[in-house]
Formats: sequence, C-alpha cells, structure tokens
Amino acid sequence: MSGRHPVTTIDLAEVSLRELNQTLHRAQHGSFRVLNPRGAHAVACGIDSDIRVEIDGSVGYYCAGMHQKGSVYVDGNASTGLAENIMSGIVRITGSATMSAGASGGGGLVVIEGNAGARCGISMKGVDIVVGGNVGHMSAFMAQAGNLVVLGDAGAYLGDSLYEANLYVRGAVESLGADAVRKEIRPEHVQTLSNLLEEAGMEADPADFHRYGSARNLYNFHIDDVDAELAGITS
Repeated sequence: MSGRHPVTTIDLAEVSLRELNQTLHRAQHGSFRVLNPRGAHAVACGIDSDIRVEIDGSVGYYCAGMHQKGSVYVDGNASTGLAENIMSGIVRITGSATMSAGASGGGGLVVIEGNAGARCGISMKGVDIVVGGNVGHMSAFMAQAGNLVVLGDAGAYLGDSLYEANLYVRGAVESLGADAVRKEIRPEHVQTLSNLLEEAGMEADPADFHRYGSARNLYNFHIDDVDAELAGITS
C-alpha cells in the first residue's frame, strides 16, 4: 500500500475481531493491513472514515457491511453479504463471493474479480457492482437503482421484479425474472458502462454487453385484478 500515512498491520491471530473493528472505527485516516482473517465474519464493518483496509486472506459473512467511506480490499474470497448496505466508497475482492453480495447497497462501488453467487445485488438502491465472472440465480432481485455489470454469464431469474436499475451482461442469461426485459443500449449507457469498467479495472468492450431493465408492468395496480383480490380475501 502507498500513501503518506504509515501502514498499520493488525494480526487477527493475535487480536480479537472486536479490537480490529474498534481500531478501524476510531481511525480518521491511514492504511491498515489485516493478517490471518481465516474466514472471520463481519471484518471491517461500518467504516465511516476515509481509510484504506487491505485484508490478506478470505473472509466470512458480511465483510465490509454498512461501508460508508474509504476502501476495503480482500485478497481472497468472501462469504454471504459482502458489502451489504454499502453507502459509498469502494469494496473489492480478488476472488469470488457467495450469496447476496452488495445487497441493499445505496451507493459506492463493489468489485468482485471472480464469480458472485445467488442474489448478487438484491434490492440494490444505487450501488454499482462489477463482477468479473458469473452471477448466480435471482441476481438484482427487486433492484431499485444503480448498475450491475457482469462480464460472464447470469443465472436464472435475472432482475426479477426490478425497478430502475440497469443490468449489463456480456455473456448468456439463463432466464429473466418477472418484468425484466432486454433493452436498447443508448450512448449514455455505453458511457456509464465504460466508466464503470475503467473504474473497476476490467478490460472489456462495452459493445459486447446487453442491457436489461424493467418493463414497468408491475408499477401500477390493475383494476382487472380487483375480483381476484377480493376472492382471496373472502375465501
């Protein structure tokens, strides 16, 4: 790591996870290197200052959850809920993530160099997620805002019940979810995609991607459904 502040090394074989997170929460600046995470859960959660954290090894659930500022880099894999509820800043892993990466994220950038499991970007609310490999089923379920970029393939029910998020997939899509449709890529989408690929450090031609979004058929209540709804209530 580089920068004007010295790097502080914290070894989880010697200190507790609570001590690590307390140290990161108290810091206002600087760079930190975390050794021996050994799959620990909730590593580097709730960071709200402009610090850089580099984790040497794989992590468990909810790494970098509720991330608000700064950057977290994981040299390894991550389990469920990577960067859940991220609001800004950057979270990046060199390996793969399991379920629900970037779930409910309101902003910031999540970069997964490998694959992401099921429900990647579920209920995303403005976060940008770039995945170098594939994503699993139900990714971007109920996605409300932001961008999901997938350089590989997408599993079944991509974008089920999504709102205004944009999904860019370079590879094959097993199936689209309810109300998700393929859409035209206009110049503004090409620019957005180019910017995200550059920011994520991914080499890919935006022309190779397809864009998917909402057909907006689920936005409004249809009067034709009244009888069915009343029948369900009274039965």
